[in-house]
Amino acid sequence: MSDVNITELRQNLPTFIEQVRKGQELRVTVRGRVVARIVPEPDDRVAARAFLASLRGKCRIGDIVSPSGDAWNAEQ
Repeated sequence: MSDVNITELRQNLPTFIEQVRKGQELRVTVRGRVVARIVPEPDDRVAARAFLASLRGKCRIGDIVSPSGDAWNAEQ
């Protein structure tokens, strides 16, 4: 994450947007104080794959071996 002054950001906006597009986060400062962060938009496909990968090894198909004996109404 890098810091950029608001004036420098205005003067070189396309350059900084390209850095964010590549995955870098920017902190925008005014008089030395951080006032905002610019972060890249997450890719939904990458996030979904990461979530599925985190479930790998934790889930099993066929966890329920036999019915519980309770009546089940599919229309509810």
